[in-house]
Amino acid sequence: MTELPKAYEPQAVEAKWYAAWIEGKCFEADPSSVKDGYSIVIPPPNVTGILHLGHVLNNAIQDILARRARQNGKEVLWLPGTDHAGIATQAKVERELREKEGVSRRDLGREEFLKRVWDYKNTHADIIINQLKRLGCSCDWSRERFTMDAPYTEWVSHVFVELFKKGLIYRGKRMVNWCPVSLTALSDEEVISTPQRSKLYFMKYELSDSPGEFLEISTTRPETLMGDVAVAVNPKDPRFTKYIGRTVNRPFPHAEIPIIADEHVDIEFGTGALKITPAHDKADFEIGIRHGLEIIDVLTPEGFINCPELPDFHGLDRFVARRKAAAKLEEMGLLIRIEEYENNVGYSERGGVPIEPRISMQWFLKYPCVQQAADAVAHGEIKFRPERWAKTYAHWMENLQDWCISRQLWWGHQIPVWYRTEKLADLKNAEALDMSNLSHGDLHVGTLPPPDAENWTRDEDVMDTWFSSWLWPFATMADVGQETPTLKKFYSTDDLVTGPDIIFFWVARMIMAGYEFTGELPFKNVYFTSIIRDLKGRKMSKSLGNSPDPIDLMEKYGADGLRFGLMRIAPTGSDLRFDEVTVEEGRNFANKLYNACRLRQMGDEPYQPFDPAAELNPFQINAMAKLDALAADLERLYGEYRFGEIAQRLYEFLWNDFCDKFLEAVKLDLRDTAPPKVKETTLAVFDVIMGRYLQLLSPYMPHVTEELSARMGYLAEGEFLMQKVLPSSPLLANLPPEKISSSQTLAAEIYESAGRMRNLKAEYKMGSRKDIRFVIKAAPEWLAAETKVLALLVGAEEISLDFNYDAPKGTPAAVTGIGEVYMPLEGLIDVEAERTRLTKEISATELEVKKCEGKLGNASFVDRAPPEVVVQEKARLEDWKNKLVQLREMLTALA
Repeated sequence: MTELPKAYEPQAVEAKWYAAWIEGKCFEADPSSVKDGYSIVIPPPNVTGILHLGHVLNNAIQDILARRARQNGKEVLWLPGTDHAGIATQAKVERELREKEGVSRRDLGREEFLKRVWDYKNTHADIIINQLKRLGCSCDWSRERFTMDAPYTEWVSHVFVELFKKGLIYRGKRMVNWCPVSLTALSDEEVISTPQRSKLYFMKYELSDSPGEFLEISTTRPETLMGDVAVAVNPKDPRFTKYIGRTVNRPFPHAEIPIIADEHVDIEFGTGALKITPAHDKADFEIGIRHGLEIIDVLTPEGFINCPELPDFHGLDRFVARRKAAAKLEEMGLLIRIEEYENNVGYSERGGVPIEPRISMQWFLKYPCVQQAADAVAHGEIKFRPERWAKTYAHWMENLQDWCISRQLWWGHQIPVWYRTEKLADLKNAEALDMSNLSHGDLHVGTLPPPDAENWTRDEDVMDTWFSSWLWPFATMADVGQETPTLKKFYSTDDLVTGPDIIFFWVARMIMAGYEFTGELPFKNVYFTSIIRDLKGRKMSKSLGNSPDPIDLMEKYGADGLRFGLMRIAPTGSDLRFDEVTVEEGRNFANKLYNACRLRQMGDEPYQPFDPAAELNPFQINAMAKLDALAADLERLYGEYRFGEIAQRLYEFLWNDFCDKFLEAVKLDLRDTAPPKVKETTLAVFDVIMGRYLQLLSPYMPHVTEELSARMGYLAEGEFLMQKVLPSSPLLANLPPEKISSSQTLAAEIYESAGRMRNLKAEYKMGSRKDIRFVIKAAPEWLAAETKVLALLVGAEEISLDFNYDAPKGTPAAVTGIGEVYMPLEGLIDVEAERTRLTKEISATELEVKKCEGKLGNASFVDRAPPEVVVQEKARLEDWKNKLVQLREMLTALA
């Protein structure tokens, strides 16, 4: 044993052991190992990101799984890496260029701009990696990957080329989600549908052939009026039958536009007549295609009005133009009214602004292996935890839309398509490009440029960031065309830990890519973490100021304190309500564990190996049985991915079963006056329990458990706790079950009765006094041997057993599992003073009962107060009534 310092200093201990693990290569996976493999790939955080509580929860769970697998004798690969995060990273660099140099990316040119992004990446990339190390993550850092590394980039290009050759990738002009801030197309999954209070504008268009006669229409977007090419009505709507085939006058710029019939029009919405702007609405675009309507784009990519015919509008921001269009309609006498309107508006996930439906030439992917991917989850080959997410997944798989995989960015994997320069204009404006175009010799699709590269121009777009990360489980383990030992040993992976918000972005796509490019599923289990909210139920965000910095929390409470505190409140399948108090409790728990081990070191007694043949008392057997039950429970709970319950069981064992009960019960055995053999056995029991417990706790609190195991002498020379395999046998494997059962029954009755006796002391305000005497009547025979332990647990001077005890009237008493317990008051209290005190307390309690009954008897309060307030008031009344009964009984006892 090595003496423990007086106070536990988590920062120094955590830094020491993390460095030791790295130096000892404890995290590095060996593909040639004969052990069974276990693997998990980290959801790659943004390369320029910083740690937030969501990362802490996600990575703590992954670390727990990896460390537990090592304890189970597995060869573990936890593969780390970062994502290039196309839109987010480019936006940060562009903002920095504007603020510091006053230039844009186009001022610099593509090559120079990408150099700046790489510089930015190299400056910031280590931040989140070092933060993960600070948390204690046991990743194999020798295998760290980045989605823009050369070998990974080759994978992305290879996949594009293969899918293009299969006819699954094509280029076409489609209506896409457009971000006016990032200036790029977005997939449907990158658009956040946000409830919003909008306005519905009712206006009228004059019929061209009947001056003074008008058709009323409604819209939420008057600013796109300049792009109107028709008014549509439902052919089943009798109100508009007479108008179909006629024309109306578009107010500005003036034009005659047709009234058309289309069943898409919702008869119930607005007036039932819709202005059709094919360039700026997905539904209008479909109507326009069906009716062969002209497409007039009146918005720039940045979201400004593009209509030179109207100088007052040209160049205005779209939302400014909305107000101006409404004002102009009112000025012309064409605005009827404006109504408040609740609707969902699509926001760019990265840009944070409403997206624009925009017709654009983009690259699309028809998803591969759809049925295989759907069946894998439906048939349980891949298990979702919680299971309810399987329904969400199935619904999405049944309603797939082709994936828009191109982005109008420079930072990312550039589309591996080259156009013959002399044909560039024709090819870029072609309505569609697919496999059929390759035969003409003017299009090159490949992982390498064509031989005469000077005669070719590469497509400027890059691929959606998710198009690289959907390859993550296998592309991180082998280069294109290779079957490495790592891939053979560790693929498919065992677990994936991620958030339910990216079930479509990432999880579903990885499953399809896994089947398409490896023929296997990419992982066997998917665990979806909770969403972390504050105590008011709000999502964590910097703008609300409710998102604490995990690094600050680790500096204050230690990484183990943060991990354990967060895991203890992590429910399975529902949101997590974060409170910093729980992290403080995690730190306090580490201190409790540390102090328990310091108690063991008092007296300078050496480590005691446990002798299975030793004679054990009931309290020792009970504590060891509790530890065996804990180990069995944890095995089951790990299998069910119930991480919060695991933390709670670990907490309860140490705090309640071990410290509050066992250590209190064996204090007499640890005194210098105890017989040497008794003391030696108790110390050995302490060591065998604590040694095993530290192993069980290690995945959750790896640093403090490693420190204590080393200093307590529980490890062999050069051995690490995190690499020590859990024993297969229970501590009490050699003890008959009936002996274990009887010992646990005895210990439970002692502990329960001691608690009731302490309560009796507290009721008479004598909780801290040690000069109390108890008499137990009708006690079982075995209790005579345990009265000293019982007195120690109760805090009593003496406990006597007397079958014939005749208690004086008024003696406080309680019925317990070990007999009738009496607490004689002679010489302990001033009876008259106690009677006075109780009388006053009864009066005060009667007043509280009256106040509660008055509130609950007031119909106004009951009807108007929130239901939870009424329930709380009823509970308070019940508590006061119970206290009143108790106080009256105590007063009667003193009569």
